[in-house]
Amino acid sequence: MIRKTLAGLVLAGLVSTVAWAQTADELIEKNVQAKGGREKINAISTVRMTGKMTLGQGMQAPFTLEMARPDKMRMEFVVQGMTGVQTYDGKDGWMLMPFMGKTDPEPIAGKQLEQLQEQADFDGILVDYKAKGHQVEFAGKEDLEGTPAYKLKITKKNGDTGYYWLDADSFLELKASGKTNVNGQDVEGESWFGDFKESGGVLFAHSIENKAAGAPGSMVLTIDKIEVNPDLPATRFSKPEPAAKAAGAPKP
Repeated sequence: MIRKTLAGLVLAGLVSTVAWAQTADELIEKNVQAKGGREKINAISTVRMTGKMTLGQGMQAPFTLEMARPDKMRMEFVVQGMTGVQTYDGKDGWMLMPFMGKTDPEPIAGKQLEQLQEQADFDGILVDYKAKGHQVEFAGKEDLEGTPAYKLKITKKNGDTGYYWLDADSFLELKASGKTNVNGQDVEGESWFGDFKESGGVLFAHSIENKAAGAPGSMVLTIDKIEVNPDLPATRFSKPEPAAKAAGAPKP
């Protein structure tokens, strides 16, 4: 009797694990379909987003974000009339911060590089997560500030954990949380997504609010324009030129 009971518990546990894994995969697939489907998403190989960052005390900084498959990105933003640059070419990351008195590009390493690699993931961390070395599991359904949402727990290949919340009706991202690197220190951060609009047959969030635990205020990215499949040469994602030679943000 005891053996049968133990066997039943083990079987129930295995069935439960499989069901949860399938639920997570099903939710991710519904998220992909909600944004336009794999065919339309895969048809986009490059993207350029232009808008503004709103920082503390109402300070605004124009920005341009360019990305290319599978994992290249370039971020430019203008602060006090000076253009900061952050690049990742699929292997190496660089940053140029002239408004901090640093006129030469500096390499990005450690946790900051891991964070940049994640940001450069063209399809996001959920899509094909197994091939990327991550684990995702269904973590239940809960109310997120008045909106029913499905919660997914992510265990990244480096061991860090984070969470994603998908709207229970639209299956679009509502919120993401996890560790973020601020001034060389790992802190808990969260991002809120909203104002989804279509470009190239795919829905993109046009409003992203980023918050770091213990830090005052938040940073809001407002995207004004998205260009699908612009011509972006590989050199756009390589080591930036020194500030004296760096060009301003590209014209949309």
